[in-house]
Amino acid sequence: MNYLALTGTLAGALSLATAASAQEYTFRLHHLLSAQAPAHTQMLVPWAERIEEMSEGRVEIEIFPAMTLGGAPPELISQVRDGVVDLIWTVNGYTPGLFPRTEVFELPFVYVNDPVAANLAMYDMFEEYLAEEYQGVEVMFLHVHAGQGIHMVETETRSPADFEGLRMRIPTRTGSWIIEALGATPVAMPVPDLPQALQTGVVDGAFIPWEIIPPLRIQEQTEFQIEGYDMARFGTTTFQVSMNADRWNGLPEDIQAIFREASNREWWGQVGEIWRNSDNFGINMAVEAGNTHVVLSEDETEAFRVALEPVVDRWIEEVSGMGIEGEALVEAAREAIAANASDM
Repeated sequence: MNYLALTGTLAGALSLATAASAQEYTFRLHHLLSAQAPAHTQMLVPWAERIEEMSEGRVEIEIFPAMTLGGAPPELISQVRDGVVDLIWTVNGYTPGLFPRTEVFELPFVYVNDPVAANLAMYDMFEEYLAEEYQGVEVMFLHVHAGQGIHMVETETRSPADFEGLRMRIPTRTGSWIIEALGATPVAMPVPDLPQALQTGVVDGAFIPWEIIPPLRIQEQTEFQIEGYDMARFGTTTFQVSMNADRWNGLPEDIQAIFREASNREWWGQVGEIWRNSDNFGINMAVEAGNTHVVLSEDETEAFRVALEPVVDRWIEEVSGMGIEGEALVEAAREAIAANASDM
């Protein structure tokens, strides 16, 4: 080998060694949806890339979608708490009752149609009201989606009475209470299982946001997408991106600061914008496919609000029995959401 070739080989080896040593901290982030889902492409990937860039290559975050590291979606929180993975993105409601305080943001007509406001309200309320229930993890950020719209296979449901006897999919216990209040039967399942449930008649419909339409091709399995007046929805779902607490505590302050900066208040609000935009894209896809987008009138929406108010009362009673001041938490959440109302 001549001198120039040897020099080039050594330089390449040194470059690889430098790159390898630069990645001092590698994290595995596990989640339930596919690599094509907006949550992956528009939220998790940009967040991870921002941290990697801010760390100048010292941090690498490997994202594993669609439960590729094993287990089922309800196991994600235990995976991160037990240190099986470093980071997770999961649905709080997949582990019913584990995050009761945060459920206040899932309640019907507490959150209505503004994911930016809800996310910022959660940020503002986190330390005082929510933090104590996130034992074993360090929360990077919480968020909601754009709210539960109604997807129906063949029934156009315009009033609470129209749900009598139907079977509806929902991922959370608060969502189950909503369905029960409407006279329907709740069927809990992780969202990846929904397409087959719709196709086989296991459920007549589902309460989920529009953003899930493209990755699961919900427009092919339903005929109607229904929401309330002024984009009002019927409850929502809360999510978390969290790190194993021991892994977090073992990080130096400068790396922790990078994660904190990438997960700051502005980012929580931006996540709300991401989900709103994804939701708009999803409903447009359904309409273009020939589905019917039903927007209820003010009076029709009010009938749902009246029918679902007992769900809020039920939640207050439930958590009050756990020593949580439910009524005060509902009031605080409504005030914080109103204070952060956006112009979306």
